[in-house]
Amino acid sequence: MPHEPQPQPRDELDAGAVRTWSSLAVAALGRAREDIDAINVYPVADADTGTNLYLTAESADRALDEAFGKVTEGTPQTSLAQAVRAYAHGALIGARGNSGTILAQLLRGVADVLGDEPGARGPGAVLAQALTRAAESAYAAVAHPVEGTMLTVATAAARAGEAAGAAAGTAADVARAAYDGARVALAETPGQLAVLGRAGVVDAGGCGVVAVLGALWQALSGQEPAAEPVRGRAVPVPRPAEPCASGQDGPAYEVIYLLEAPEPAVADLRARLDGLGDSLVVVGGDGLWNVHVHVDDPGAAVEAGVVAGRPYRIRITHFGDEMRRARGERAQRAVVAVVPGEGLAGLCGEAGATAVLARPGEVPAAAELLGAIRRAHAREVVLLPGGAELRAVAVAAAEQARADGVRVAVIPTRSAVQGLAALAVHDPDGSFDEDVVAMTAAAGATRYAELAIAERQSFTSAGICQAGDVLGLIDGDVAVIGASLAETAEAVLERMLGSGGELVTLVLGPEVPDALAERLEAYVQHGHLAVDTVTYRGGRHSAPLLIGVE
Repeated sequence: MPHEPQPQPRDELDAGAVRTWSSLAVAALGRAREDIDAINVYPVADADTGTNLYLTAESADRALDEAFGKVTEGTPQTSLAQAVRAYAHGALIGARGNSGTILAQLLRGVADVLGDEPGARGPGAVLAQALTRAAESAYAAVAHPVEGTMLTVATAAARAGEAAGAAAGTAADVARAAYDGARVALAETPGQLAVLGRAGVVDAGGCGVVAVLGALWQALSGQEPAAEPVRGRAVPVPRPAEPCASGQDGPAYEVIYLLEAPEPAVADLRARLDGLGDSLVVVGGDGLWNVHVHVDDPGAAVEAGVVAGRPYRIRITHFGDEMRRARGERAQRAVVAVVPGEGLAGLCGEAGATAVLARPGEVPAAAELLGAIRRAHAREVVLLPGGAELRAVAVAAAEQARADGVRVAVIPTRSAVQGLAALAVHDPDGSFDEDVVAMTAAAGATRYAELAIAERQSFTSAGICQAGDVLGLIDGDVAVIGASLAETAEAVLERMLGSGGELVTLVLGPEVPDALAERLEAYVQHGHLAVDTVTYRGGRHSAPLLIGVE
């Protein structure tokens, strides 16, 4: 149940004020999201800035409600520091898109100041300092800041707030000054960024900053901002009928993930991602980061995160799909694949598929697969479950999607390598039935193997194994028990290639060295000259080694 905003005593900057601010910000962004989406032309005209800001604010609001919900009778009330930190953390873990990621960093900057003891400073001076820290930290988080964006609007707001704070203004006075400063700066953005001037619109992300600051002023003063807070060119301008007809010249994919990593590793990650694409924003701190980048190689962007630490909640979006959805169009066909590794998720994204990550010991729920089908926004969907244990879940999700009017086919892939084989022959322009038959045939013609480490002594179809032994499973059954990964892999390959094959696919786990792939490629080439070998990195959560032979 959403928290209902409560009137705040004038100039009282406490946890209650933060909670009211959050609720009002969600409401303001909810009202403005369609207008903001409609003027979204930078950095990509994908008409989702308003939605991303709203979803980010919603995540922050949920975290704040949880923080208040933990307070029970007989325990201390939520403090200002606890509230702002929960608010910023919720935005960080739920940040969506470029604009949502920057909003999360703005809130973190506010929390960095409001989360400390104010000392002798009054609420107005503290809030002014918090807004300044917010703008500075947001600039620092963006690899290549551009003027005429929400960064510019936030900086202007901070300067206006500083002036009010220096004049001994109350917290409400500072919030009002920041709000007014943001409105003026927003109106000037078309003259600062050429793409905005050509479209005749203000910056969409800046509109979100104005909405959030208006909510802050309302929370502290009880006065409601005007329905149209900006004048002239700042009034939302209707988009052209075909906003994306001119095409997209930048990178094809947006990659977002949460990352657990130490700060020195994140510095290296920034440099690596900056070389891969643009619109790079890395926000967070204290070991938890939200990474956002636009790239042509999403697998490389995810792999960079694996090198730095532990990436999770990975979202890979093709801008062509986003633009199509913005115009209300459905794709004719899409593929949804369940994969056991973050590197494989990036690989599927490169192939145009929507990936669902399956972690070891966790079977994705039907609702998660249904959500992926809906995100694909297509009339026809091919679903690749990637494991026998996922077949029932995939069928259940498909049945629910069919009730939505989507035509769904479940191809009974039992391994990620079978899914890769099916993706390799996927023909989105052919007939649905022919495409499904071809993908099913490719998957069925691919024998699959997995190497795993035995956790305890047990009886297998290949004999008794001891804890620590390497197990080579072929088509789901233990066929080889070995002492090392390399020797067991060679034995598995020899058995699989004994009945023929043209292509060997190797998917390496996160701890497996490249030297193993080189050894196995040499082994295949030496004994089977006509067989080609391709190698991929499965990334975190993948098995030590997956093998496919087709």
